[in-house]
Order: sequence, then structure tokens, then C-alpha cells
Amino acid sequence: MIKYLLKCEKKHEFESWFANSVEYEKLKKKKLIECIFCKSLDVTKSIMSPNVLGEKNRDNNAFNNREIVKIEKELKKIKIFVEKNFKFVGDSFPREAREIYYNNKKNKNIYGTISSKEKEELEDEGIELTSVPWIQEKKN
Repeated sequence: MIKYLLKCEKKHEFESWFANSVEYEKLKKKKLIECIFCKSLDVTKSIMSPNVLGEKNRDNNAFNNREIVKIEKELKKIKIFVEKNFKFVGDSFPREAREIYYNNKKNKNIYGTISSKEKEELEDEGIELTSVPWIQEKKN
């Protein structure tokens, strides 16, 4: 996992976690990274200093690593639950979500992919969504 300090075109700054730098670049290219304050898609990485491990912060950093591992485990549990109990609809997610919402189809659980623009459009229509960070299996 890697944490970046991000900045939008309106100078809003916020932090975000990514599986790795390649994942950040992939999401940036697909315009899936948006400002948490103004929803701008014009987001760039800001300069960050590395976390250098010294004697004073060694215990503190170990705690942070344990917390990250704990969060990853919880996200993996969520992923397994969703894959087992929800239907994957891929890029058809916006269409499927509208069908469920407007045709009052209750108890139909779906998941898939959606662009920031499509997400905003659905939310403007009153359709509630939940985003879950998708943890990829490590390939070492």
C-alpha cells in the first residue's frame, strides 16, 4: 500500500491510499480519482516526504503497519462477502442500478464498475451508492 498527498485544480489537498504506484496511474488515466471536496477529476500528486524509520518512531511505525494489515484483512472479508452475495454486472452497473431503483426491485444486490461522472449522475437522481476499495491479491 502507498499513500499519496493529492491536490485538485482548486488547490484542495487530501490523502489517499493505493495498492501501488501503478494502481494510482491506472486510476488516474481512467479518470477515476476525484477530489473529495469538489469532485474535480483534475487531481495530481503533491510532493511528499518519505516516512524514514528512526529509533524514535520505530514503535509508532510498527503500529501503523499492523493497522494497515488489519484494514487490508477487513477489506478482503468485504470483497469475499460481496463476490459471494452480489451479482457482478461490470460496466452495466449504472443501467442495472437505475433499473432496480426505478422499477422498485428490492433485494437485488449488484456490484460493478462506474466512472466518477456516472456515479455523480446516479447520486443526483437519488440513487444511493457505496464504494468499497477493492483489494487485489498480492502477486509476489
